[in-house]
Amino acid sequence: MFDDAAPLKVYGLKVSYFTGKLEAYLRYKRIPYDFIPMTAHDFTHKGRLKTGAMQMPMVELPDGRWITDTTPIIEWLESQYCESSILPDEPLCSFVARLIEDYADEWLWRPAMAYRWIHDQDARLLSHQISSVMGRNISVPAALKRWNVRRRQHKNFVLRDGFTEATAEHIKNTYIRLLDNLEGPLSTRDFVMGDRLTLADIGLMGPLFRHFAMDPTPAEIMRERAPNVVAWVYRVWAARSAKGVSLPRRVPDDLAPLLREIGETHLVALNANARAWMSGHKTYDVEVQGVRYERLQTSVYRAWCLERLQAEYEELCFEAKAMLDQLVGADGLVPELLKVEGLETGYDPEGFAPFLSRAAPVFPVVRD
Repeated sequence: MFDDAAPLKVYGLKVSYFTGKLEAYLRYKRIPYDFIPMTAHDFTHKGRLKTGAMQMPMVELPDGRWITDTTPIIEWLESQYCESSILPDEPLCSFVARLIEDYADEWLWRPAMAYRWIHDQDARLLSHQISSVMGRNISVPAALKRWNVRRRQHKNFVLRDGFTEATAEHIKNTYIRLLDNLEGPLSTRDFVMGDRLTLADIGLMGPLFRHFAMDPTPAEIMRERAPNVVAWVYRVWAARSAKGVSLPRRVPDDLAPLLREIGETHLVALNANARAWMSGHKTYDVEVQGVRYERLQTSVYRAWCLERLQAEYEELCFEAKAMLDQLVGADGLVPELLKVEGLETGYDPEGFAPFLSRAAPVFPVVRD
């Protein structure tokens, strides 16, 4: 165990999806950290050397070890800083919180990146913000740096992640449905699952904070359509752990539409990815809510996400499973969760994450 009074070093960007998620967690838990704006050299060379993957954020611990991937980072930090846990001790609440986090990490990424890079004002702003920080030590004209960032992000995380004329409206409406599914619940309580922040809130801060609430186009939509979601974003950012408020003991009924949406979208995509990975295919096609996505990259990491969700569900008692069926519907979420059988990815069997020396990136191929 390291000296918990010494600050962590968090390498990232103030416009980054997962950096925002991790910062919200560290702030809530009152874990000291120094924020270090990541350069392109940090991302490529230091990332490969220290963690084995070009991912953001990266964290250097006070004892010199490095960690990456926000989900296992947070899980490990929870084991080190046990007070004010963000994970409910009631098993069904814990499972639902993890499911929402996984949906926020792996499905909402697509609309978050699309809104950022398909709208001109958003793309111009973000290409400037990213290039001025990551490229601050690169001696080329600023306009060229902005152009390269915009081209790279649009190619890798929009065009190569399923955005076409056929899928454009579905991807954009994914964000609208998210707002609608959260606006009601957040009009009646402070946080997604109750009066205390949980992993569900931290997970949703990935897309909803640094992308949807800050990028011009989705931010305007959020302000007009879902003011309670706007308030929640900044409530989570301002939240600090405190005694006296209990973690949720039951899953609120008004989360049923969100959970059904997760079953119809995220779990369908996870299944298709897992089947492709099991068959050795590098890409796969999938139909989501009647819309066909083609040539998505197969990811062992996302297969591992499904494997972990299945394992946690199987640990629930009969009564908890029955409560979930009653809430969401017996023919919805759970059949999708368990559709792929015999999934064994072999990813991190020793449980070394977030200390893996060769962490698997979500996207196997990212081109400059």
